[in-house]
Amino acid sequence: MIATEQSLTRATVARYAVGSLGTGGFATLPGLVLVYYLTDSLGVAAIVAGVVVTVAKVWDVLIDPVIGARSDRMLAVHGSRRPMMLLGAIALPVFFLLTFAVPPGTAAGAAAVWVLVAFVLTATAFSLFQVPYIALPAELASGYDQRTRLLTWRVVALTFAILLFGAGGPALRTLGGGNSFAGYLLMALVAGVVIGAGMLVSAFVAPRGLPSGDVPPRASVWATVRSNYAAGVRVLRESQPFRALLLTFLLQGLATGLMLAGANYVATWVLHSEDAVTFLFVALIAPALVVAPLWGVIARRIGKERGFVAASILFAVAALSMVGLLWAPGAWVYAPVAVVGAAYAGMQSLPMAMLPDVISHDARRNGEGRAGTFGGMWTAGETTGMALGATVLSIVLAVSGYVSRSAAVADAAGQPASAVAGIALSFSLVPAAIIAISLVPLARYRLRKGDIDDVL
Repeated sequence: MIATEQSLTRATVARYAVGSLGTGGFATLPGLVLVYYLTDSLGVAAIVAGVVVTVAKVWDVLIDPVIGARSDRMLAVHGSRRPMMLLGAIALPVFFLLTFAVPPGTAAGAAAVWVLVAFVLTATAFSLFQVPYIALPAELASGYDQRTRLLTWRVVALTFAILLFGAGGPALRTLGGGNSFAGYLLMALVAGVVIGAGMLVSAFVAPRGLPSGDVPPRASVWATVRSNYAAGVRVLRESQPFRALLLTFLLQGLATGLMLAGANYVATWVLHSEDAVTFLFVALIAPALVVAPLWGVIARRIGKERGFVAASILFAVAALSMVGLLWAPGAWVYAPVAVVGAAYAGMQSLPMAMLPDVISHDARRNGEGRAGTFGGMWTAGETTGMALGATVLSIVLAVSGYVSRSAAVADAAGQPASAVAGIALSFSLVPAAIIAISLVPLARYRLRKGDIDDVL
């Protein structure tokens, strides 16, 4: 099933990379606008908004390892992960639109329930695509450098998607009428179609082969949940490199999720312009698009692991410098945001290129057939980190006295100074500290190029 070095064609790289138009879009847009949509359009209290997003993400964490195991079974039975990916790509746009289609005038409690149910369904559809998508590099490419090439271009597409949806989503919202029902509906319709299209194209890169004949028996859903979580715990216990890499990625997902969820609040209440969120994303992603391939060059020269450390330190220093927003908010913030974006490109591409190495290392030690389990646990860890970012933000908002508002009275409420300070710290000091903590597990990742290529 694993491709040779020569079979990793440009078409394969391109079709795999375009999937990140979907994964990047879904990771970016809800993370950017969902909490803000709940607190500043539907009038939901900040802490309740945090609960809604967190519960939906906890569901993701529960379901991802199950989907990973089902993906492995599908590969064994049908010789491909493609059918599951296609289902997710088709279902996601429908549920994404429903998430942002709460009728005007709906009571805050009912609106929160509506968003919760619709977003849980959207997240499930996303996982049907994302979990097998993450497992594919180990099947598409062999070799340390070939996987770096495959994942580097995926991150270029991912970075472009973050720019497209991070800047374009709010712009579509403004075009449709701003912080209103029509504005969010237009944003969700266009974004959902583009996300689904990217996933649909990439689903066809999944290799088709002969069934392996080694098919695990069917089991009930609850038995599947138990067995799949047992399998997930087993890969964590048996693969030290995976434990270290996953914990690092989870912590960094928390930091980036916190900044992502806070960007709209920074634009509105610190920079005093909702449209500033578009400029924040242009400043964040434009440099990342340029330097993303550079991280691949750095990885080949000094190793993925050292490159990952360098990117993390750069991110933390740039984030910390934005503490100055407390005293002097202004356009200067776009410069450190640009540095954060350049670092973020490395913090995405390098661990994603390291994951297939971890999977192949495990396959040599413990046998084939666990790539989907690794993918499920990885997605669950990433989702947990992003969810906790939104949760931490909602707690900071609640503790600092943030005043929720509905679209009907959008201009009626100001914010106390304590809430504005909380928003600024959530965008600077707190994520910098989390990134610094993430360097501790990263230091324990000891898998190197020689451990991979010497046995291929």
